[in-house]
Amino acid sequence: MDASILVTGGAGFIGSHLVDHLLQRGEEVVVVDDFNDYYSPRIKWRNISSALQKPNFHLEQGDIRDFPFLERVFRRYKLRCVVHLAARAGVRPSVEDPVLYEEVNGLGTTNLLELCRRYGVPKFVYGSSSSVYGFSNQVPFSEDQCSDRPASPYAATKRANELMCHTYHHLFGLKVVCLRFFTVYGPRQRPEMAIHKFTRLIDRGEEIPIYGDGSAKRDYTYIDDIIQGVLAAIDKDFDYEIFNLGEARVTDLLTLIKLIEENLGKKARLKFLPFQPGDVPITYADISKAKRLLGYNPQVPIEEGIRRFVAWYKKEAPYL
Repeated sequence: MDASILVTGGAGFIGSHLVDHLLQRGEEVVVVDDFNDYYSPRIKWRNISSALQKPNFHLEQGDIRDFPFLERVFRRYKLRCVVHLAARAGVRPSVEDPVLYEEVNGLGTTNLLELCRRYGVPKFVYGSSSSVYGFSNQVPFSEDQCSDRPASPYAATKRANELMCHTYHHLFGLKVVCLRFFTVYGPRQRPEMAIHKFTRLIDRGEEIPIYGDGSAKRDYTYIDDIIQGVLAAIDKDFDYEIFNLGEARVTDLLTLIKLIEENLGKKARLKFLPFQPGDVPITYADISKAKRLLGYNPQVPIEEGIRRFVAWYKKEAPYL
């Protein structure tokens, strides 16, 4: 058997898309996922339904906090790369339960790094987040600016994991690429994320909660563009690098809602609520480094991405 690529969180939104692309190009793919109830496990099983039919796909169900479970996986397969996407996600829930976020994101990541060291896996690609930039007023965000003032426990775990990745590179020679994702959306997006949630609520005629005045801006990045960047990070040779993966364009919340309205053919009912702790006013990626070193070149603007997402939502709505 050829050396495999391990994808943690491979039944999730980004992970399942990556798995599909890796299988299509003939890779042996191992997925670790615990199918937890952060959102319906039924959605995650649907995400990997086609992958389950492929002979080069291997599923190991378990928790990344469980070191003996992970060690059995590392013993069972010869791995050439770990793509670590499993995480407890979401800024607001992390404010409510920071201990859980530290356990899953912190301990889980260190477990994987340590097993890469013990079993000689040469490469680690880590799914980080634009949230590490916190309340930065230096926009667009570039990889070399200060990122030690996170605004939520989720963001703090992501930045801490980048530092642990660097430690394993420095001490043990593990090659690491950390990818800071900027608000990823598209088919299979998690149901609690803004674009999916807003689409569902508008479709049902329910109120949309708007935290603040609707002026918050995000760099929304279509899933196909993100996968292009992740594949390049797997394929290219780096010692230790951090890259922003974004669209390099910002859209405010009210404009985003208008785009969804236009594609659904329905009007939104807005409910304005107080600003939420942990939320930041803007995310905006400087992608010049990723363009230069990864060959990253996003292709899907927000207008086209929302059109594609709403088309997927209409088709999938009975299963969501």
